Amino acid sequence: MMSTIAENLARMKVSLPKPAAPAAAYLPFVQSGKQLFVSGQLPFVEGRLSAVGLVGRDVELEAAKAAARHCAINILAQVQAAAGDLEKIARVVKLSVFVASAPGFAEQHLVANGASEFIAEAVGERGKHARAAVGVASLPLNAAVEVEAVIELA
Repeated sequence: MMSTIAENLARMKVSLPKPAAPAAAYLPFVQSGKQLFVSGQLPFVEGRLSAVGLVGRDVELEAAKAAARHCAINILAQVQAAAGDLEKIARVVKLSVFVASAPGFAEQHLVANGASEFIAEAVGERGKHARAAVGVASLPLNAAVEVEAVIELA
C-alpha cells in the first residue's frame, strides 16, 4: 500500500508551515483547470530566510541545497492552502529553481536537487517532475534560492 503524502511528511519529520503571503503584487498560486501554478517560494523557515547572498560566494553548496528543500516545503504549504488536501496532487509537473549565483558558480543543478529530492520523497511517484535549474544575479530579499512549481490536481 502506498503511503500518503501526510504519512511521508510525518516520517520525514516535516511539518508544513503557514503559507507565506505575497510580498508584492501577485498571487501565491493560481489554478487554471487542473493545473496549479505556485508562485516562487523563498527559503523561509519560521519567518526568516535560511540562506541569503550568492551561492558559491556567501552560501555553500550544501546550505543552498537545504534552502532549496525549504522552498519545496513552502511549495507544499501553498498546495495545501490551494487544494485543501495534498492527496489531490495528481502529478508534480515541473519545478523551476532559481539560484542566486556568484560568477563562475555552475552547480545550480546540484542546488536544485534539494527541492527535487524532497518532492520525490514526500509525494512519491507522483512527485517525479521536469525541472529547470537557473543561475541568476540576485533574488528578492537577497534570498539564495527560489523555487516555483506547476502541479496537476486530480
